[in-house]
Amino acid sequence: MSPGYLQIDREERPQGSIYRLTVARPERLNVVDSTILNDLKSALAQIAAEERARVVVLCGAGTKAWIAGADIHDMVNLDPQSAVDFIQRLHRVCAAIRELPVPVLARIDGYCLGAGLELAASCDLRVASTDSHFGMPEVQLGIPSVIEAALLPRLIGAGRARDLVLTGRVLSADEALSWGLIEALVPRAGLDALVEERVGQILSAGPRAIRQQKILCHQWEELPLAEAIEESITVFCSAFESDEPRTRMEQFLRKRKRS
Repeated sequence: MSPGYLQIDREERPQGSIYRLTVARPERLNVVDSTILNDLKSALAQIAAEERARVVVLCGAGTKAWIAGADIHDMVNLDPQSAVDFIQRLHRVCAAIRELPVPVLARIDGYCLGAGLELAASCDLRVASTDSHFGMPEVQLGIPSVIEAALLPRLIGAGRARDLVLTGRVLSADEALSWGLIEALVPRAGLDALVEERVGQILSAGPRAIRQQKILCHQWEELPLAEAIEESITVFCSAFESDEPRTRMEQFLRKRKRS
């Protein structure tokens, strides 16, 4: 356990390394403070440098909350100057998740609010239990939703994003699924099995292809359509700089011939 209540677990499999990062502050609903954010940023930087890294699962300890927001004790005494450091610290963690070379999967069980939802939106995949709830309650605390809340219109549409950030209301897990805020929903007892299923699917794919695909997913969000298509052609051609495509295609053809 690190000083910032961040638990880091690494599992080695033949295909590579799986990292599980757990915000372990259940008595405070896993709200993130500056120390936790610093620890997350450091852990993500270390994982980014690991060639064997294949996937990261971001978790919250306990069953009441995934991450229920930023620590209000940290925010209540902010002034315009100190607010800059605070919000940029959170943004840097969100950016590190998005820029990580491998997929990040959010395993959501319980409340996912405010800064928690911004962190979830930054992840590549979001799976949740039916006991989860989602919201952006900042306006009820006298502040706007900012930084990676800007990802919400891309995920759920402009109208629904405005519904969240202008009302501060909390969505049920079923609503979150129907809105496209999460990709899959199961009862709590099946959540770990679902996470393992998604992790297994990522591990079964080409490791270099997965890294290239994440780059493209990021570009699709950032670039105009025509430019994103052109960039994808370059990435496609670069895939053949390694033996991964040929090896995997030959394996596929052999299996098909035997079937």
